[in-house]
Amino acid sequence: MHKLITHILLAACLSAVSYGKAPAFELSQEWKNTVAEKAPKSPVAEPKQPRKVLIFSLSTGFKHWCIPHTEAVIKILGDQSGAYESIASTDVEVFRPERLKEFDAIVLNNNCPQRKKRDLFHDVIVDKIGEAGKKYEDMPMEKREALAKMLYRSLVDYVAEGGGLVLMHGAIANFSYSDEFSALAGGSFDYHPRQQDLTLYPVQPNHPLLKPFGGKPFVHYDEPYVMNRAYAELNFAPMLEMETSTLKPPKEAEKLGNMPRYVAWIKPHKKGRVFFSSPSHNAQSFERPELLGFLLNGMQYALGDLECEDQPVKSAASLPLPPCCAKEAK
Repeated sequence: MHKLITHILLAACLSAVSYGKAPAFELSQEWKNTVAEKAPKSPVAEPKQPRKVLIFSLSTGFKHWCIPHTEAVIKILGDQSGAYESIASTDVEVFRPERLKEFDAIVLNNNCPQRKKRDLFHDVIVDKIGEAGKKYEDMPMEKREALAKMLYRSLVDYVAEGGGLVLMHGAIANFSYSDEFSALAGGSFDYHPRQQDLTLYPVQPNHPLLKPFGGKPFVHYDEPYVMNRAYAELNFAPMLEMETSTLKPPKEAEKLGNMPRYVAWIKPHKKGRVFFSSPSHNAQSFERPELLGFLLNGMQYALGDLECEDQPVKSAASLPLPPCCAKEAK
């Protein structure tokens, strides 16, 4: 219901400018300097101890052009704020249990797998896809299958035992046929309509993660991700909600019905913490200071340094309207 009201009042409370179409461009030092200028210079929460983050950037399926840009953004946010140090890898064997012990959090960076299995470890080790798969050509099938399963289990156990997990955009498509991983992540990628201008609303404007937005919705050009599996349970604390009534073509909005469509959330998972952010398919979105602040806050939540309300709401009805629109709705 609150999406309908906020849409009606959009003209009154929206103070953002769309980027419009967002053409791909190569990562450059000039662009990284631009991001660094706009990124937070200090963290919201003081790290409880020195933090180390793994950024995993391998994709075996659709390759988002923003993968190197997203990796650079995560590194810049840590380096500039002092919240964490990071290393990047495309080696699946970094997920061996003994390797993961080095890290306080893992960032899965747009790791889209092949559609057949939706399992990147299986793609690389069993199906031997791409350059990463060549090293397994001489390994017997039985050992390849066992290794792929072990790496998946290592990742899931890592989070359950207290590690942080950050899923950036297309990473939500990995293991999306697994009910177990869907429950861990908060949902699984189903599909997306074509790229277009999307209006996103901070769901709980006073929440520590969302303070960079100042309670205001914003518009950016992105893929409108639609989730399935565990998503229906709303077993997370939503951060950003996508306005669906304006999706194009109009039949896309009709298909989604009245269920709220969140594109960023946080959630505890056993002893660990999970942060998902669909923004963004396009690196231009990372030129927004408020989005950079939000991502750093999400990183600090996953690391265990930013303590905040993260219990699942289970029902959209329990959430308030965005402040700018709630005032007008009275």
